[in-house]
Formats: sequence, structure tokens, C-alpha cells
Amino acid sequence: MEIQMFRVLTMALWMVIWWIGEAVPVPVTALLPLVLLPYLGVFNIAQSTAPYANPIIFLFMGGFMIALALEKHKLHLRIALNILKLTGTSGDGIILGFMISTALLSMWISNTATAVMMLPVALSVIELLRDNKNSGKDKKRERFALALMLCIAYAANIGGTMTLIGTPPNIVMAGYLKEILDYEIQFVQWLGIGLSVGITLLILTYFLLIKVLFPNKLEHIPNSEELIRKEIDDLGPISNAEWKVISIFSLTALAWIFKVQINSLFGADLLTDSATAMSGGLLMFIVPQSFKHARFLLSWEDMKKLPWGILLLFGGGMCLARSLEEVGLIQKVGQLVMEMQGLHIFIMVLLVTVLVLFLTEIMSNVALVTIFIPVAIGIAGGLSIDPLLLVVPATLASSCAFMMPISTPPNAVVFASGHIRMRDMMKTGWLLNIAASLVIAIMAYFLVDIFS
Repeated sequence: MEIQMFRVLTMALWMVIWWIGEAVPVPVTALLPLVLLPYLGVFNIAQSTAPYANPIIFLFMGGFMIALALEKHKLHLRIALNILKLTGTSGDGIILGFMISTALLSMWISNTATAVMMLPVALSVIELLRDNKNSGKDKKRERFALALMLCIAYAANIGGTMTLIGTPPNIVMAGYLKEILDYEIQFVQWLGIGLSVGITLLILTYFLLIKVLFPNKLEHIPNSEELIRKEIDDLGPISNAEWKVISIFSLTALAWIFKVQINSLFGADLLTDSATAMSGGLLMFIVPQSFKHARFLLSWEDMKKLPWGILLLFGGGMCLARSLEEVGLIQKVGQLVMEMQGLHIFIMVLLVTVLVLFLTEIMSNVALVTIFIPVAIGIAGGLSIDPLLLVVPATLASSCAFMMPISTPPNAVVFASGHIRMRDMMKTGWLLNIAASLVIAIMAYFLVDIFS
């Protein structure tokens, strides 16, 4: 077993180096276990390919199909603009509207796509300020523009943590729990934790931006109402296709949330999160947009936008995790940590949260979670504590990188706008990183027990 342990550890190190350095595309690195494990004698080919068809992968695929339909029919833009219409036209009100819209959309569709969609609307609002010299002093306008850009990136990152399908690290985490511990985290279970932590982080971020870091004191932004109304008018009345997408999306979300009750009603486990997601996704291809023209809500052409590489990454990560467990490496980590029995559990939770949150500033959050979650499970085993106490805060922290433009795609999208200086993002991000570490560690410590 020792030689097998050395071989798997070497393969894992190879993958880590390629993931961090991106010597080849990240999904290509994820194919290494499929090829190498049979040659190393750890698994046969059937065993090494099985994780690439894990049910968790189909949960993400189905969720992304639904997200593609929302984007294709511009429902996400309609939702965002109507929220902005409700939150007012003061500087703080507009920032609040953008944060709510961005977070809400990022719960269900790619946080990168959400940031890209919200950016031009935000730039139009900033342009209104530039055109209206009476709307406030230059310093106020600069602070407003800076806070508006940052709130989009931060809300996109936070919103993705709230649902199991909101961001890839959540799916990787769910896959590991199933693969290593045979524990299936439920959609509604994660929703309870994710919403609680996410809403707290959004409120904290909002008040830090508008009250502490960049107070703008702009009471009204001229012509902003007209701009939002024009954008809504350009979309036209809600179409028949949009109503169909809303219906399928709502049915899917309700099936996720009330899965236990529905299964109890029928006396069998008819619904699973993965089957529900795929059912919603398939309906987008089956329900016609137009009978006359034989068009459906989604076509296969739309699937070009689906991140197929991420699906391979999930499979590779789970295959790696299974091999680490097979040769006893995860158990070995747990045994080494048993010497730390005197350390309070909360201190361990906080250390894990801080470590992951600051590491994700300099490397891919998916790669980081893929590498770190099996280690966290091993540490939990060594300390004889619930693995979720370490796994949940580590997963949440991996999506909360606020300091660097390179940390997450939404950060890079808004930084490219030209309204953010590096030192402003660093200063804001440092403060938010510290605050987020404390919020995630404290809330996860108490919420895991409630939702387990």
C-alpha cells in the first residue's frame, strides 16, 4: 500500500502543479486520473471513469441548461431592471438595487455572465452622472462609480455561494462528500446555510461600501429613472417564451425545495436533485417556443455556451479523491491531525476559512477546493468532528475573494471598466476578506449543526 500511496501522491502533486501553473488547460489536467490510475494499478478503467459520470455532474449540467434558457430569452435582464426600478434613484438606492439583482441572478446563472450583463447598465448610470454636472461633486461621483463597480463583482461572488448550483466549488464539494463519505448534501440543506451566510455578507458589504469606504451622499441621479424605463421598454412586453421559461424554472426550484415532502407523499425516492435539474433542462429542449416555426426554448446550438470543461474538472477531482481514499492518504492526514486534539474546534474552523479565503486570491477557486476538500475531510476525521464543520466554511470561503482582479472572473470584469484602481480594490478587499472570514467561520460553526 505504501508504494501505491506514493504513486497517487505523486499524481496529485503533478495535478496541483499543472492546475496552479496552468501548463495545460485546467480540464485537461482533470483527465490525468482517468489515464494514469489504471496504469498505476490503483483502479481498473471502469473504476477510474465512473466518477466522471457522478450524479453531481448532471445536477450542474441541468442547472446550467436552465440558466442558458434564462439568458437566451433575456429574463435575467428583465428581473434585474425591475429590481432597480424598485430600489430608487439615490446613489445608495441604485447600489442596493445592483447588489440585489446581481446576487439574485448569480444564485442561478454563472456569476461571470451576471457581472458581464450588469456592467453595461452600471456604466450607463455612471455616464448619466458625468453628463449631469449638478448631480454632485466630482469626489462624490467617483466614490459612487467605484462602489457601484465593486458591488457588482462582490455581489456576483457572494450570490453564487447561496445555492448548490450557483458556483462550481459548491458542486465539487457536494461531489466529494458523496464520493468520500457517501453523504448527499441536499439542495434545500445548502440553501439554508448559503442564504443565511450570503445575505449576511451582502448586508455587511453594502454598509461597508456606502457608509465606511465610499460614502457618496447622492440623493438623486438625474435621468436614471428614464434610463431604466427605456431599458425595460426596449425588452418589450413579456413574451410567451419567457412565461414558459419562468414556469419551468419555478417548477424545478419548487421540486428542489420540497423534494422531501414530495417523496414522502409518494412513499418513494422519486426525486433527486440531479434528476430534477436534468428534467428542468430537458424541458427547455422539449417545450416549443413556436409551434409554427418548430422552435424550442433551447436548441443544441445554445449548448456551445455550456462549460463542458468544468464537468470534466468535477469528474477529475472526484476521481482523484476516490484514489486518495483508496490508498489511505486521507485517513493518514486524519491520523496526523489527531495530535491537535487540544485545539478548540472553532479555532480550527476559523483557520481553515482564513487559509482558503486568502489562497483563493491567487489561484482558481475550483482548483483550490478540488485540492483542499479531501484534506479537510481527513482533518475532520482526525479530530473526530463533523466533516461539514470544515468543508462548508472552506467551500464558502473559496468564492469570497475580494482583493485581486485575478481572483475571480467578476472581479476581472469590473476592474476592466477603468473605474477601479488596484489600491482601491486591495484596500476594500482586505477589509472584506477579514470580515467575511469571521462571518463565514462563526455562522458555519452554528449553522452546520442546525442544517445537518
